Amino acid sequence: MSDDTTTAPSPPSEEGVRTAGFETPHEGVSDYVAERWRAVQAGELGSLPIILGLVVIVAVFGTLEDNFLTAQNFTNLLLQMAPIAFLSIGIIFILLIADGEVVTIDLSVAFVAGTGGTVLVLLQRPDDPGWPWWAAIIACLILTTVIGLVHALIITKLGVPSFVTTLAGFLVWSGVVLWLTLDFTDAGFVSIQDQTLIDISNKFFSDDWVGWVLALIVVGGYAVFQLNDVRSRRARGLGTRPMPIVLAQIAGVAVLLFAAVIVANRDRGIPLVTVILAVFLAFWTFVAAKTRFGRHIYAVGGSPEAARRAGISVDNIRIAVFMVNGFMAGVGGIVLVSRLRSTSSNIAGGNLLLEVIAAAVIGGVSLFGGSGRIVAAFYGALVITAIKNGMELMGLSSGFKFIITGIVLLLAVLIDSVSKRRRTMRGLA
Repeated sequence: MSDDTTTAPSPPSEEGVRTAGFETPHEGVSDYVAERWRAVQAGELGSLPIILGLVVIVAVFGTLEDNFLTAQNFTNLLLQMAPIAFLSIGIIFILLIADGEVVTIDLSVAFVAGTGGTVLVLLQRPDDPGWPWWAAIIACLILTTVIGLVHALIITKLGVPSFVTTLAGFLVWSGVVLWLTLDFTDAGFVSIQDQTLIDISNKFFSDDWVGWVLALIVVGGYAVFQLNDVRSRRARGLGTRPMPIVLAQIAGVAVLLFAAVIVANRDRGIPLVTVILAVFLAFWTFVAAKTRFGRHIYAVGGSPEAARRAGISVDNIRIAVFMVNGFMAGVGGIVLVSRLRSTSSNIAGGNLLLEVIAAAVIGGVSLFGGSGRIVAAFYGALVITAIKNGMELMGLSSGFKFIITGIVLLLAVLIDSVSKRRRTMRGLA
């Protein structure tokens, strides 16, 4: 993804990004807690705002609406948040390469997803042309990845700002969706005929043991990842979390996942799309945290000029990131049309774009570049979906939904802005 031959100084890992300036060895739990408190005071909030936000959301809607905390609504939340989370993963990569002064963004991602999803549905129509499901998926992903490449070349080689480029893309690809659905169909609506494609967002693992096995696999993988991170940091002489803290974090994840399995099994079971989302989150987290490409992304977002002087091909990183975003837009488009079992002229309309961008920001990704975690896509999508779901259960008007969602997004941006200012004042940003 990069043609550079010079090994650049590695910027901090995702954990290091959150605790920059506080990388001293920990002698015990009390030292670690004291250090983390100093980091919070300096503006390194990590996942604290999103955790507190989720607690408030659950408490408020759980009190005001009896159906909010039911097993059926829990699985509905998992289904509803999936398209937002997939698209938000790509947006997170885009936000990570912002240069600190000018926000890098993709305003076309929703309609790029809609274009890919629509092409998928049109290709799988029986005998017209009747492509197999796997070929239609490959075509969709290639198309959206190429769209991301085109956007990137315009931005990097022609110097057009990402805001302008993707705003034009918003108009172009929304027009393509209208063209495909209205000119290639009779009613602007095409149903998915292939059951495999439908199952992507509509299949559940109804056998209780499947959910438990999946949960154990995730917990085991998370434990290996965390313990290996501690080992590698110790080998390099870097500060590490005390082992009791690491074990407590692993236990906390295990408790949450096992509780989710218990609740889901009371309804229809774990959705297949949730398992797919977990795989993508794990893969892209590994790429961002453990590969040279990921380190270069954080370096470019931290300081493009410093990254360039270190031998990183900044343009190549930006091109690769926009291609990743295009690929994830294709994945999100597939999930979206699968959930709806069809495509139509308004497949990517409504608030999808705003929800996707809001999910990334609310999840804790900085608008100023170089700071954030891929798992923020899950956190942010869960918050956005939970708020929307709770308001729908309460029967609130669309206007009120817009107001509440806008306030939540504004609070997230304010927290990010204040945190960056405090870090700057302390010489940490």
